[in-house]
Amino acid sequence: MTRSTTDEAAVPPLPSPKERRRLREAKSLSEEEVAAAVGVTRATVRSWETGRASPRGRKRALYAKLIAPEPAVKPPAVKPPAVKPPAVTPEAAAAAVPEAAVPAAPDLPVAPPVPEAPPAAPPADPPPAPAPNSDTRSGAEAPDERRVSPAEAFDELYARTAPGLVRQTYLLTGRRALARESVERAFELAWQRWPEVAVDRDPAGWVRAAAYEYAMSPWHRLRRTHRQPDAPPTEPGKRALFDALLDLPPAYRRTLLLYDGVGLDLPETAAETEASTPAAAGRLMTARAAVAERLPELADAAPAEQSALLHDRIGGLARAEHVPVPRPARAVRTGSENKARLWTRAAVAGVALLIAVTGLTLHTAPTHYEQPISPPERVGGVPPRGGPQKLTAQDLKLQKSLSEQLAHGPERLVPQLE
Repeated sequence: MTRSTTDEAAVPPLPSPKERRRLREAKSLSEEEVAAAVGVTRATVRSWETGRASPRGRKRALYAKLIAPEPAVKPPAVKPPAVKPPAVTPEAAAAAVPEAAVPAAPDLPVAPPVPEAPPAAPPADPPPAPAPNSDTRSGAEAPDERRVSPAEAFDELYARTAPGLVRQTYLLTGRRALARESVERAFELAWQRWPEVAVDRDPAGWVRAAAYEYAMSPWHRLRRTHRQPDAPPTEPGKRALFDALLDLPPAYRRTLLLYDGVGLDLPETAAETEASTPAAAGRLMTARAAVAERLPELADAAPAEQSALLHDRIGGLARAEHVPVPRPARAVRTGSENKARLWTRAAVAGVALLIAVTGLTLHTAPTHYEQPISPPERVGGVPPRGGPQKLTAQDLKLQKSLSEQLAHGPERLVPQLE
């Protein structure tokens, strides 16, 4: 085992990215201060808190020590010394002061006289302690010790959060069918990743973030059924709030719903929207100002009163609208399993097809290079070949005349010695 592996094993496991940010802000530390203390950049610290990366080695140990929560120091419990009451004999009890002379407490009943106790039996041997590996559970377990199956835990989370989450998503999108589809898709994804969701600090928040991300996807604009929002409420006050929410940008609308609608605090809202706390605060104030222009009763209210009024108005709007009821939890789990099975089969089929095509290509490919042969073509304008060939009558006549007659031209010069 290398040294880095040993160091990582010695460091306790880091909390979830959302919890890392909460712990940092609980200690009033900024991203720049954490980056300077660990020796990294601010972007690296932000990637640690959003889950895109994780520290390693020495930086992991420094980061874990920096954001570790301070242990609550409790004063040691001082156990009072046990005072053994003096042995009371029948003679001493008879000589005691009568009860009329002692003022009794009005709230405490007077105890009856204690009869003479029989002689104490010798202490019996303590029962043997059960073995560590012995099964001490009885056939009927206690209700609080009953282990809950993953399906039962998922069904409980679905029944508790799905209806309200559909209403929240409807206020986020303005489309009832899309709200139901988003929530069911988020729970299908949660069931596929249930080992991760079950140990999360806030499983409902995990599903809510997945539903919001799916509902706010811009690709839904290409679908004909989700291009236009549904009909707004008929009541003027609720319609004004509904129109004001839909007119906000998606990020501002989500921040307002999480803080004033769901009731999250500012750091949790910033972490779920993947923004810094000052940015989330700015979005919240801008969204409140835009909504206050549509609702006159919010314009003159204080920030605390605005939050309470918006919480009541948003909750009333969500409860008043008739949104579709999500499918049963069993149907969602079955749909998630069917989709996972379908995608698995599609992936296996794709890999098998790729292997088959590769094998066919290797089987039919040539093992050596063959020069391509060009097709024959008729070529014109090329002079005849000048090699040896049979002479024609004209060529023979010309040859004879050349050999018999002298060629006309200047006499050959012969050099002479002087």
